[in-house]
Amino acid sequence: MKILFCSDGSSQAETAVRFGALIAAAYEAEPTILGITEKEGDEDSLLEALRRAQDILKEHHLNAELITKAGRPVAEIVKRTREGTYDLVVIGAVRKTTRHPLWMSVDPLWMSARAYRIIDSIEPPVLVVIGDHSTLRRILICTAGRSQDNKSVEFAGEIAQHVNAVVDLFHVMPEPPAIYANLIGLEEDAERVLSSKSRLGRTLRHQKELLEKFGVFGEFRLHNGQVIPKMLKDLERMEYDLVVSGFSPGEDKLQRYVMGDITREIVNHAELPILVIRTGPRRIKSRFSDFASRLFRRAKGTPEVTSSS
Repeated sequence: MKILFCSDGSSQAETAVRFGALIAAAYEAEPTILGITEKEGDEDSLLEALRRAQDILKEHHLNAELITKAGRPVAEIVKRTREGTYDLVVIGAVRKTTRHPLWMSVDPLWMSARAYRIIDSIEPPVLVVIGDHSTLRRILICTAGRSQDNKSVEFAGEIAQHVNAVVDLFHVMPEPPAIYANLIGLEEDAERVLSSKSRLGRTLRHQKELLEKFGVFGEFRLHNGQVIPKMLKDLERMEYDLVVSGFSPGEDKLQRYVMGDITREIVNHAELPILVIRTGPRRIKSRFSDFASRLFRRAKGTPEVTSSS
C-alpha cells in the first residue's frame, strides 16, 4: 500500500500522521509525507514538522519520503495524487466555528472547506483525522444499502483485517408515514431485513458476507429515521475509532443541494477519524441535472445547444 500523508505543519497534521501510522504499519506501507507551505518564511518550521512526522513513522519501522511544496494546499494535493499512484491519502482537520448571518448564532460543527475540496477532488480514499485518537479497534461502516457501497465495505474490511479491528455495518431506513408508525419495530428487525429477498436485503447480506470473509464482522446495526441523529447516538453508545462512508460526487451543485450530502454531514458531525471512499466516478450525469439545466436556460432566455450525430 502507498500512503500519502499531507501536512501543513500544524499539530493536527501531526496527529493525523500518528493515527494513519496505525494503518501504514499494519500494511508495511510505502509512506510519503507531502508538506505544503502557503507563506514565505514558513519553510523552516514546516520542515521541522515534517521531520517529526518522519520520526513518528520510523517508530513503526517505516521510512517515509519527504516532499515539500509551496502553493495552495488543495491544488498541490490534487496534483500529487495525479502524478503518483496512492492507495490512501491522510489529512488532519479541525472544526471551524461559523456565525450564521441572520440569527448570529455560532455553529461549531462545520469542518474546514479544504477537507471537503480534497475529498471531492481526488480519486484515492481520504482518511480525515479529527480529534486525537490513538487506537483502531472498532470501525463503523455507514452503508446506504446500494451495491456501490460494496467498494467501501471491502476496503474497510481489508484494513480491519490488517489492524485486527472489528467492523459493524450500519444502515438507516427512511421514516415511514405516520399511518404506518406501528410497523417501525418490524422494519428495524435486522435479521428479517437481511434474510429478505428485496434488493436492500440482498445488498446488505452481501456486504455482511464481505466482512465475514475478512473475519472482521461484528454486528449489523439497523435503524429507522434520519441518518445523522441515529449515527451520532450509536457513536455515543459504542466506542468506535473510525467511521467509514462512501462518496459518489455529482457534477451538478443544485442536485447535491436538493438531494443532500450524507458524507458531508458525517464529516461535519462525527468527533473521530472518518475514512471517505469514492464509490463512483467524479462526474455523474443524471436526468435530474439535465432537466434542471434546461429549466435554468429557459428561465434566463438562453437557447439550448444540442448535438447532432
